[in-house]
Amino acid sequence: MAGIYIHIPFCKKACHYCDFHFSTSLKYKNELIQNLLNEIRIRQSYLNNEPIDSIYFGGGTPSLLNQFELELIMTHIHETFQVNANIEITLEANPDDINKEKLLAFTSVGINRLSIGIQSFYDEDLAYMNRSHTASQAEQCIQLAREHGFENFSIDLIFGFPLLTQQKWERNIETALKYKAPHLSCYAMTIEPKTALASFIKSKKELPINHEESANQFEYLMKQLHQNNYIHYEISNYALENCRAIHNSNYWKGVSYLGIGPSAHSYNGISRQWNVSNNAKYIQALQKNELPFEIETLTSSQKLNERIMTSLRTIEGFDTSIVNSFLKGDEIEEWNRTVAKYVHEEMLIVENHSIKLSSKGKLFADYLAGELFV
Repeated sequence: MAGIYIHIPFCKKACHYCDFHFSTSLKYKNELIQNLLNEIRIRQSYLNNEPIDSIYFGGGTPSLLNQFELELIMTHIHETFQVNANIEITLEANPDDINKEKLLAFTSVGINRLSIGIQSFYDEDLAYMNRSHTASQAEQCIQLAREHGFENFSIDLIFGFPLLTQQKWERNIETALKYKAPHLSCYAMTIEPKTALASFIKSKKELPINHEESANQFEYLMKQLHQNNYIHYEISNYALENCRAIHNSNYWKGVSYLGIGPSAHSYNGISRQWNVSNNAKYIQALQKNELPFEIETLTSSQKLNERIMTSLRTIEGFDTSIVNSFLKGDEIEEWNRTVAKYVHEEMLIVENHSIKLSSKGKLFADYLAGELFV
C-alpha cells in the first residue's frame, strides 16, 4: 500500500504562524494544475505499482479548487495508479470555503474525508492568526458538512498562544465535543523563523509563547479527550474508534508516499526527496518535462532514527527489536541504559518490547526521540 499527497500552494490570506509553501496570488493556478497533472504522469513508476489506499489534498488551501480542477487531478490519478476501492481521500478545507455547492462538488469527485482548519472558535483568536474565517463560520461548516454526508472529518485546533486563556481553551474543546468530531488534530503554537508572528514577537508587537501555559493546555486536552473516549493515537491526533486518519498513520509507519506539487515531499523507503518551493520554477521545469527536486539517499542509521522519531509519537510506540538487530554489544547496553534512565524519570514506558511515551513524556517527544537516536 502507498499514499499520494497533492500540495495546492494557494491561500486567500497568509496566516501569521504558517511557514508552509503557499501564495496568496492565484495568478498561476491554471498553469500549476496542468503541471501537477504532468508530474503525476512523469512519476507514475515512483511507487513501484503499489496500490494506493490514501490520497491527501494539502496546502495551502485545497478547498479553493473548483469541481473541474479536482476532477482533473482525480482522473489522472485513477488513470495512472492502481487505486483501492475503499480508498481514503482527504481534503483540507477552510470553514469559509465550505458551502452546499462545494460539499456536493467534493462528494462528486470522490473526496470522503475533510480536514477542517478551524483553529479556534473565537474571533479574536482567528484575527490574531490572520485566518480568513469567523467563529460563526467555524461552527456552521461542521453542521453543513454533516448535513451533506461527511461523517468522516477532522478539525484542527491550536493551543499555547498568548490570547488563549484556559477558559477559552476549555470552551474550544467543549465545542469540538459538542459536534462529536470523529477526529481532532491539536497543535501547540510554534514560532517558525521568517513568519509574520516571529517578526511581531521580535519587535515586541506580540507576546512570546508561554511554554508552561502551553504544556498545561496540552495536559488538559489529553485528559478531556481521554474521558470522552478519544484514542490519543499520535502526539497531535485524537480519534474515536475506527476514525484514525489512514494517510497520516501511514506516514508514521514508514509507508511509501508520493508528493505532487511545489514543496511536496516523497519517500520510498530508500530515499527522501522534495520539490522546489517556488511555483514559477516548478511550472517552468515541468513544462520541459523535468522534475525540480532535491533528493537524499538515507543511510541505515537515518532510516532507523526516522523510525524512532515517527513511531515513538504513536500509541503503539517503537519496537525495540529493530534497535537490537542494528546495534552490537556495548552499543546496545548504552542504548538500554538511556531507555532505563527515562523509564526511571517516568517519561518512557517499556511494554511488550515496545517503548512508548508516558503522559509526561509526550511533553518532550522530540527531545526523547533525539536521545534514542543511534
